[in-house]
Amino acid sequence: MKRANPSNTKKNSEHAPSCDWRSPRNKGARDDSNRIYRYKGNFRWSGVKTEKYKQKDGGWSAISRNVLIGNQGETCKFHLRYFEIEPDGYSSLERHRHEHVVVCIRGKGKIRIGEKTYSLNYLDTAYVAPDTVHQLANPYDEPFGFFCIVNAKRDRPKPVKKISGS
Repeated sequence: MKRANPSNTKKNSEHAPSCDWRSPRNKGARDDSNRIYRYKGNFRWSGVKTEKYKQKDGGWSAISRNVLIGNQGETCKFHLRYFEIEPDGYSSLERHRHEHVVVCIRGKGKIRIGEKTYSLNYLDTAYVAPDTVHQLANPYDEPFGFFCIVNAKRDRPKPVKKISGS
């Protein structure tokens, strides 16, 4: 089995400025080679860098991301990311044209979808339809970690101003 080339990992992850990043369109950057990212414990994987949620501050707090599939020039039509929200942290309140799937794998958290807020526990799965206002949050005392699966080709999220009563 082929492992990810650490020099490529660093090079490609530097181009990932935010959670709405798209892979380079440079065909020379494509890499369809098979690879395994070994789980190292504590929700970290070998060859996968922990990154800031987004480069610009504002509208989010205490959240990080790890792109497992999507930063190495893969040609698959989806990206798999692991996000972790620390206690009292939250993602940006946003909407976009692409859909995504969220699978809770660590702790528990809350997800706002439209006007409703739902609890997410271990292996609970949420589907967020296109153009739906959404936000993830961790009001608990332990980290909330989740896989997020999105289309490889996607639009940039649009921030949403907080709606009264939320």
